Amino acid sequence: MTAASRARLLADLGRYAAAEEEIRIGLAAAPGDPELLVLLAAVLRLQRRHEEALAANTLTGAAACVERAESLLALGRTPEAIGSATEAIGLRPAEPDGYRVLARARAAAGEFGTARDAARQALALGPRSVPSLLVLAEVERLAGRTRAAARATRAALAEDPESPGGRWLIAVLNAERLHVGEAMRGLRALAADHPGRIEGTALAWPVLGLLAGLRRGLGVGVPLVVAVLLAEHRWPPSAGFARAVALVVAGVMAGFAARVLLPAGRLPWRSLGLLPRRRVRAVALVAAAASVTLLLAYAATGGWAPLLLALGATLVLLATGRAERM
Repeated sequence: MTAASRARLLADLGRYAAAEEEIRIGLAAAPGDPELLVLLAAVLRLQRRHEEALAANTLTGAAACVERAESLLALGRTPEAIGSATEAIGLRPAEPDGYRVLARARAAAGEFGTARDAARQALALGPRSVPSLLVLAEVERLAGRTRAAARATRAALAEDPESPGGRWLIAVLNAERLHVGEAMRGLRALAADHPGRIEGTALAWPVLGLLAGLRRGLGVGVPLVVAVLLAEHRWPPSAGFARAVALVVAGVMAGFAARVLLPAGRLPWRSLGLLPRRRVRAVALVAAAASVTLLLAYAATGGWAPLLLALGATLVLLATGRAERM
């Protein structure tokens, strides 16, 4: 078995550091080996060392162009990724790899029609190709065509029922439809079979997604209640209307939280504890719970104090969102 074959096997198992070591041993014996150089760039990219991957990729062939497009796409340099993928297609128009990365780059640019065309060109070169079917599924998902994405994903799983990418996409589609229990069962099984491929962020998505939804909902709902109440001097019935709005906002947020968290079980909470910025997220959860509780208190009493405290808690919740992104 060659160094490249051993490295690919290790990478398929998610052992990227070991794969990199194997590649570097091979390059010590054959410094200019094009296959190993492209593999090195790929393994660096899979370890999220995107700038290093670009620096390592100094070749000009089709495979190097495809790998360069992947790194550029990961860095958010979408126009350059499109250019590199197009160059790869020009060099080898009968190979599907260039069309697949072009489809993903076009989708990242919001060009879903041309992305879909590129994915279908890849499929024309191999109608039963699992990677091409999954690229089409991802394009359709990003385009908001959930049923088409599910069809393409099921077609990929029919070819390879154990495909990690297919199982991942099914879980993501279930999550986006708020089929939380199904999504978590799929992710839990995938993590058990491929522990190197699933990060804590993926397993903690119910809590992280809930916080994102609460920031959007409370960030609009609480100021709306305040605005309606401030109109009382012009329209006296607005005070009662504001209490009704507060009750609706609190009820919707509480219902959303229950729908996400109850089917998710304990795994998201355990995974959340392994992520960075744990204290920030703990503050966010407390602030969200306080905001909903105080909205209910305002709806019940009509007093200004609970509403102002709810507004303060919501501002803290929004501030934690900015802190998480820093």
